[in-house]
Amino acid sequence: MTTACFDAHLAAPPTLAAEGLSLAYDRRAVVDGLSLELPTGRITSIVGANGCGKSTLLRGLGRLLKPAAGRVLLGGADISRLAPRAVARDLALLPQSPVAPEGITVADLVGRGRSPHQGLFRRWTAEDERVVAEALHATDTADLAVRRVDELSGGQRQRVWIAMVLAQQPRVLLLDEPTTYLDLAHQVEVLELLARLNAERGTTIVMVLHELNLAARYSDHMVVMGGGRVLRAGVPADVLTEAAVEEAFGLAAVVVSDPVTGGPLVVPR
Repeated sequence: MTTACFDAHLAAPPTLAAEGLSLAYDRRAVVDGLSLELPTGRITSIVGANGCGKSTLLRGLGRLLKPAAGRVLLGGADISRLAPRAVARDLALLPQSPVAPEGITVADLVGRGRSPHQGLFRRWTAEDERVVAEALHATDTADLAVRRVDELSGGQRQRVWIAMVLAQQPRVLLLDEPTTYLDLAHQVEVLELLARLNAERGTTIVMVLHELNLAARYSDHMVVMGGGRVLRAGVPADVLTEAAVEEAFGLAAVVVSDPVTGGPLVVPR
């Protein structure tokens, strides 16, 4: 993906936290009484075994799932009491398997990311045009602009969805498995893009990842979940231990020093 110069003059991102948060589907509790504060202006990865509540937590943080109890605080305010447009100007969520409207082009889909910044009559401006072009350039999808989204490969579609949330210019960005469908090289490119976004704009990034070693390499903060609760949280070197991997995944592993970064590297036994 291409290096982009993201605007660096935006205000600091609002804080994001959960207090006593319980989330359920059809009265089946998935997350129960969870309290968590995400570091502002940092990159956090949420990891854990399948079914542990990672994606459910992300949906709760992004106001896609109404809490059964507790609350999510955005900038210190209960997110459920904030106007949807106001939330969308601060926070964006890219779900695990987003669905595009049938027949929509890449340019039109990415342009929808500008909706929170437009007025009542959705007037398109030169600023909207600039931001969309920058998002397409940053994700290396500019040459796909006139293509229909449903014609693209899985990896191409994933980059287009990331372009759409970049066009929204959120100060807090939540991503559920953003490297889905991507080969290793493109996984690294996506994570490098998110790292630049964080470094250049100070955007708070919270993402669910399955690949532990990539999560450790690209995160300032890690949350290990199990059974709908937080097992451990902190810097990767403190959190991603052999005991944590055994507890969360039931996997015997050795944790060694990453020869590139010096951070933790998980090697299954």
